[in-house]
Amino acid sequence: MKNILCMGLALVFGIPAAMGAISRDPYIGAVVIDANNGNVLFEDGADKPGYPASMLKLMDLFLILDRVQQGSIRLEDPVQITKEVSAIGGSQVYLDPRERFTVDELLYALMVQSANDAAMALALHVGGTREGFVRMMNDKAKELGLSPVTQFHSPHGLPPGKGQRPDMTTPRDFAKLCRALVQAHPETLKYTSVTFKVFRQEPLFEMRTHNHLLGSVAGCDGLKTGYFADAGYSIAATAQRDGARVIAVVMGSVDRKVRDAKATELLARGLLDASRAPAAPPLPPPPAVKPVPAPAAPAVAVDDAAQGEELAEPAGEEEAVSGKGGGWMKSVGLVLLGAFLAAVVGMVIQRRLLLGR
Repeated sequence: MKNILCMGLALVFGIPAAMGAISRDPYIGAVVIDANNGNVLFEDGADKPGYPASMLKLMDLFLILDRVQQGSIRLEDPVQITKEVSAIGGSQVYLDPRERFTVDELLYALMVQSANDAAMALALHVGGTREGFVRMMNDKAKELGLSPVTQFHSPHGLPPGKGQRPDMTTPRDFAKLCRALVQAHPETLKYTSVTFKVFRQEPLFEMRTHNHLLGSVAGCDGLKTGYFADAGYSIAATAQRDGARVIAVVMGSVDRKVRDAKATELLARGLLDASRAPAAPPLPPPPAVKPVPAPAAPAVAVDDAAQGEELAEPAGEEEAVSGKGGGWMKSVGLVLLGAFLAAVVGMVIQRRLLLGR
């Protein structure tokens, strides 16, 4: 039944029924999408099937970052290396069963070195078995709404062994996968933008990226290349500039330089037409600080004799308004008081004189 289904897909979607060279000049298909809204900015054979090769390691990254986000695994977790892992072949970091590396270290090996042994080690760590992890890859493809053409059969993208079908996808499907990955896990670009990293000190092993657009295309910070002889050269690339981000997928080029030239051209064209993410709103102004009234001066007990001008309160508003009238009344009062005191003093003196006689 499975063979009949595969033959049906081959007829409907043009999927090759058996392995063979499918690369073309300049490519089998290509697409550019706006990462902000998903709009297609360019397409040419975007639905033609091809072999993703090592590009599919981005699906590995997606599944692992999902589980880190969910808390079922941690980046610091050590990963066991088995004999199956160390014998994988192809691009690798030469893992040894006597070694232990963390999930985080193997993710860098997966993205920078495109290490097949790192892919297998992570697959077994997360999926339990190779088949279990591949099943997770295909479940994720369905969750993302990818077409039935996209089918994964390995966690690394190497050419299949005898009796096994190759991994398959289309430029449009893979661009959707890349956009969903970057949206769900922005930290993806932390791994895909690295051009050089030391993986092991003893014996020394240095990793260098296969993505030659990094460092040569302004704003490029990922994602992943893929190649084997029958598949040709493929790349999923992304770049951002002035609030715009685009994702370009070029699949099945006969030559690496042609692939890179086309990807560079498509990124530049896409950035011209892409939408700009809205600028972050300006920060609100700090709240106005209300002036704090000065505390009232504490009451001070002062002797009448010591009270001087310093303690006299200034004239109030009402007194200033009352003007000359108030001053005249005060003068009359003082004159009368003085006359009264003079009379009293006179009477006292007169009485003392009389008594003295």
